[in-house]
Amino acid sequence: MKAKPKVLIIYTGGTIGMIKDQETGELKSFDFNHIYKHVPEIHRLHVELSTFSFEEPIDSSEMNPKRWIQIAQTIFDNYAHYDGFVVLHGSDTMAFSASALSFMLQGLKKPVIFTGSQLPIGTIRTDGKENLITAIEIAADKDAQNESIVQEVAVYFEYSLYRGNRSSKISANQFEAFASPNYTELARAGIRIEYNKDKLFRSELTELKFMAEMDNRVALLKIFPGFPADAYKSLFDRNITKAVVLETFGAGNAPSDERFRNLISNYIKEGGIVLNTTQCGSGSVQQGKYETSSFFNKVGVISGNDMTTEASITKLMHLLGTEKQQDKIIIQLKKPICGEMSTLRND
Repeated sequence: MKAKPKVLIIYTGGTIGMIKDQETGELKSFDFNHIYKHVPEIHRLHVELSTFSFEEPIDSSEMNPKRWIQIAQTIFDNYAHYDGFVVLHGSDTMAFSASALSFMLQGLKKPVIFTGSQLPIGTIRTDGKENLITAIEIAADKDAQNESIVQEVAVYFEYSLYRGNRSSKISANQFEAFASPNYTELARAGIRIEYNKDKLFRSELTELKFMAEMDNRVALLKIFPGFPADAYKSLFDRNITKAVVLETFGAGNAPSDERFRNLISNYIKEGGIVLNTTQCGSGSVQQGKYETSSFFNKVGVISGNDMTTEASITKLMHLLGTEKQQDKIIIQLKKPICGEMSTLRND
């Protein structure tokens, strides 16, 4: 018989790992070493499972670069021993973590599938069981050449598989919690799992590179009508931040406030990086298309093209942590590293 593919489940925390205490009614984490007890359907998968749990489950809101490194290190250390990995994670910051790991683990030839749930796995109507079972299937799936079908970091939620660094959480109360606004889903789970094989990422690297360094001196400013530019001076202080992500209107537009323009211009002259992303749910930054964004081109603001905010922030953290030369960081920001943005540029 064909050997069972080996999948490692990494439990970091989140709703999916909760069950209700029958005596107190409180939700508590369960031991993932006993996963077959709680999800007996997994027995029917032709997969050899192992589990690894963080000592203390991490609430999604408590995720940070240090913990991303823990997850990535676990995958890197076990990479040779498993065919795929499933990361169980709270949904609120899952898109940030999936984006971060896509930059930290470059050259993947095996799948790293993030999933979670909106309801605890111990509740009757939970979405956790289906998400977990299908994520395991995807992590174990191979093609006729015995190569992993998915070879990247991805997010699986409610029948859809998305590229991790293209995903965003869009709902706090629906099972369809995630979307990929500017890139088609990688797979759809119906009676069978249908892969969009021409949309799957393939790295040109021949071996896995673990790039752990992350610099979190990145700020995020969402523009809104009438925002007081003076209130955000500290964001443009090079002693505090190395880069600022702007969430601008539409195709990358911002008001022509002189104080705001001076903040940006002086910050860039001092060596700061400003990355322009759209605050719209989908679409792309096109600096210079309108007069209100032409100033950005003149002073050296970088277009984030069609990257999500999650990808923009984590890509900056990655580049600031791994690359010391400013010009090389800017070059890398303007092109895709691991499928996080489209190659077509409009600026």
